[in-house]
Amino acid sequence: MGISKKRAEQERRYDAETSYGASDAVDLVKSLASATFDESVDVVFQLGIDARQADQIVRSTVSLPHGTGKDIRVLVFASDQAAEAEEAGADLVGGKELADEISSGAQALDWDVTIASPDMMPIVGKLGQVLGPRGLMPNPKTGTVTKDIGKTVAAFKAGRVEYRNDRYGNVHVPIGRVSFDNDKLLENLLAISDEIIRSKPASAKGKFVRNVSVS
Repeated sequence: MGISKKRAEQERRYDAETSYGASDAVDLVKSLASATFDESVDVVFQLGIDARQADQIVRSTVSLPHGTGKDIRVLVFASDQAAEAEEAGADLVGGKELADEISSGAQALDWDVTIASPDMMPIVGKLGQVLGPRGLMPNPKTGTVTKDIGKTVAAFKAGRVEYRNDRYGNVHVPIGRVSFDNDKLLENLLAISDEIIRSKPASAKGKFVRNVSVS
């Protein structure tokens, strides 16, 4: 069976052996989008790190100037700052009772970011086996264990994203949707690129960013 005209046109426009600049890469990704829904645009950084070494883990957050185009659901563990979290737009707010619901499975794991005040960590820490594998465990390194609950909730709602390398040393980050203007996607891409470069571990040797792909 032959390939469709649309597929043939896509293959004609994209050359896997060519290295594209950031602006050209964004333009190409948008022009090749063919889904009937508003596709996510993502960037992957291939880093020169040994992901097995704890001192070479690349993990932090970055505020994308134009967000990701996704409605981010935020869960907050707080006591005294519960009202502050709700006012800032948190979707789920609670303490020990909420933790128990998560542990028992009564609360679905249907949120994107977990934020906790420091005093709640003895309770939240017991959820490590549930939240950890799903990337939902709050961590001081990403600013998700904080006393400034309201500001942090607002930041994630406005477009801050968390990133961490996988076991192969790659970092995957969403930078928007196909419907975004090229300039907005490019600005988001440059924001995360600058942040990744700044996050180079002191123990990482050789070339840090080996390859960047946008899809």
